[in-house]
Amino acid sequence: MTDSRSKLQMMIVTALFAAIIGVMAQLTIPLPLVPITGQTLAIGLAATILGSRYGTISVLVYLAMGAVGIPVFSGMSAGLGVVFGPTGGFLVGFIPATFIMGYYMERTSFSFGQAMIANVIGMFITLFFGTVWLKFIAELSWTAAFMAGFVPFLIGGFIKAFLAAWAGILIRGRLMANRLLLA
Repeated sequence: MTDSRSKLQMMIVTALFAAIIGVMAQLTIPLPLVPITGQTLAIGLAATILGSRYGTISVLVYLAMGAVGIPVFSGMSAGLGVVFGPTGGFLVGFIPATFIMGYYMERTSFSFGQAMIANVIGMFITLFFGTVWLKFIAELSWTAAFMAGFVPFLIGGFIKAFLAAWAGILIRGRLMANRLLLA
């Protein structure tokens, strides 16, 4: 495969994942301050399948689309108001979470066990950023921020980490076997 064709394929796959994150964000369970969404599952899939570089680029493209007004955030919302609102810390946390998840797997292996560890790490990074942001933006106490921005997402986070690890490794293997993904 030529180098320019490989780069084009990876750009297309990266853009596809930005769109997948936007679609998965619409799967929501409303909670008072921050809804449970499919975004974190999609972020885990992006990191597990694409790795640190392309996974992070897909998240940056997703966030840029939402920031400029394309309704890709939860509840078909968009704009800088969402990025700087109560859920903004979770959105910003997707960037280091995706990079660290992908980097971890690149340094260990793209196996189910390592993907599970990486996705759990990514979950905690996202929840940390979201909780700290929520504390300051919503002017909550640390306890209230922890109870609103961390605790409600733990069980679902572990389930999504498992699904992202399992499906991500399966899909990555198939894409690699068909030479649709760079190593």
